[in-house]
Order: sequence, then C-alpha cells, then structure tokens
Amino acid sequence: MTLAHVHPGPAGGPGTGQVLAAVAALLVTVAYLAAASRLRRRGDAWSRWRDVSFTAGGVGTAWASGGPVTGAPFTGHMIQHLVVGMAAPLLFVVARPLTLALRALGPGRARRGLLAVARSRPVGWLVLPPLAALLNVGGLWLLYRTELFAATRHQPLLHGVVHAHMLAAGLVFTFAVCQLDPVRRRWGVAVRGATLLAAGAAHAVLARTLYALPPPGTGFTPADLHSGARWMYYGGDVVDAALAVVLGVGWYTAGGRARARHHRRGAAPTRSGQSATGAAAAPGPTTPARPAGGARQGAGARGLRGAVRVAPAARKGPSAAACDDGHRCPGRRCRGAPRPRPGVETAAPTPPPGPWPP
Repeated sequence: MTLAHVHPGPAGGPGTGQVLAAVAALLVTVAYLAAASRLRRRGDAWSRWRDVSFTAGGVGTAWASGGPVTGAPFTGHMIQHLVVGMAAPLLFVVARPLTLALRALGPGRARRGLLAVARSRPVGWLVLPPLAALLNVGGLWLLYRTELFAATRHQPLLHGVVHAHMLAAGLVFTFAVCQLDPVRRRWGVAVRGATLLAAGAAHAVLARTLYALPPPGTGFTPADLHSGARWMYYGGDVVDAALAVVLGVGWYTAGGRARARHHRRGAAPTRSGQSATGAAAAPGPTTPARPAGGARQGAGARGLRGAVRVAPAARKGPSAAACDDGHRCPGRRCRGAPRPRPGVETAAPTPPPGPWPP
C-alpha cells in the first residue's frame, strides 16, 4: 500500500517517481495549512490539532516514499506499508480535508462542483464500508498471495499502478469507516464497526500466512520474513484499534448532538402556546390569551379582546340576530343556526315578547 515498495535487489538512491511522490505529499500538506490559515484569518474556528494530524500524515508519506527504509528488505517494506497504507490515511482523514476545502472555498462554481462530486452516487457506492474493505484488504491478498508482488520489481509502470491503487484503497477504507466529512449517506455504527472487525481479521490472517509462506516468486530470508510479518500483524492491530477509537468518539459525539437538538426542540413553544413536551406555556401579564378553539372575531373586532369571545348583542327585529360565526346578520344571509363551540361563551338569545299584560 505504498508509493515506493522496497524489494530485494541492489540498493540505490530514490528514483524520479519516489522524489515526485515525496514532493507531492509535501505540497498537499502546504496547501492544507494555507487553507486552514485562510479560514482563521476570516474569523472561523479550525482546530490546530487537525493541522498537526495532516502534517504528520504528509511528512510520513514523504518519508516512506523517498527511498528504502534501513533494515532488511521485507521488514522495511512492511514498515512503509504501515506508514503510508494505514497510519497516514488515518491521519489525513481525521484532519477532515474535504470539510476544510468546502469551508475555505467561497460560494461559487468550484464549491458547488466539489460538493456535488462528494455527494454523487458513484462516490456513495465507493465509500460503502463493505466495498471499501474489499478493495483494501482484497488488494493486499492479491498482491502478496500471487506473483504480482515479484512482478512489480521488474516493471516500474506496474509498480506505480499497483501501489497507487493500494494507497487510494487505504484512504477510501479509512474514510468509509470514520465518515467525518460530508458524504451522500452516513452508514450506522453497526455496519462500520462490523466492517472494521472483518477487515482487521482478514489483515491478521494474511500476516500469519506471510509468516509461514513468502510471497510467490520472492526469496526473502526466514528471519526477514518473520520480522516483516510481525510488523504487519501487530502494527495493523494498533492502527485498527485507533480506527475503532475514532469510530467510537464519532458515535458518542453524534449522539450528544442529537440529544441537544431534541432538548432544544422540546423547549421551543409552539403556536398553541404549549411546548413540544406538552407543558402549557403561561401567557405573559400583558399578553391576552387567544380565543379557545381558534374562534374568529367579528368584522368590527379585529384584535383579541380577551380569553372568551362574547357574541354581539342582538338587534331589534327578526334580522338582527347574530350567528356564532361572528357575522352580523343584517345585510347578509346567516350561515345557519348558532353552533356551540367548546370554550366559547355566547349570549343567550332574547325570548320573543309575549302577550301583554300576561
């Protein structure tokens, strides 16, 4: 999973591809720090621990890509594998580079395009945790259990293609498990945790097989092979444990934010004067209560006159009655007999005059 693997053979200085890979890693680190500095000058908050994390990942990638590591060939290769293929992707992802890019870019075509790519359907399938684990661990099994590992020593183009794929697979897997940046769909902690356990188990089994059998077509010494397999086994467990910690912290933080949103919504009053939890909100000393049942006022009474609406007094004559809808019947057709409403007090109808004297 490195940009420049070390294979048995004559020692030499770093090649052109290794130098370019190291320079690219350092340039990406400088770009990240510049974007973070721009964000702080604008007045936005951005943790400096993320700067430290991304810088450590960039420096580690540049160091592992710059040339052979001191030691036996296979052991040095496994150290590079752990740094560039597992530790550096974790340091990169924890620094949230996609979130930084979206916040540093101003509103415009570039920001909309980056967000559209991040939330596109192909990227959503790519960061599916089981598929990302298959691309990562499956690539390792294909590399070490076939003659592909020996063929990359003699074919520089194949060497670069294979290890670029492995580096990208490590980044995608770490991104899919952590899911700290905005993505199309956030998978649950159960799916991501189970995927992490399965990938860690497959990585450990591969390390055990390398302890017993070298990759086909290679001639490493038993001591070198055993040392490299131990680095792969125990170093992979350490990185997987760090991934589990990041996953657990993210799950705990997301749960706390969800509870805070729930409490804020529960404390907010609704239109009916009650909170979301069902507790009635007491009206203020100068705020009149709304009519019960949402009763409407008459044409001449637009404001709230009190907690109880009183029907207007009846006028003289048969057409002077007032309906319960608040309309004064003279000049218009009444909508029907008064309909009693809960909580609304209406004036008693005036009885018709009887015979006089009684």
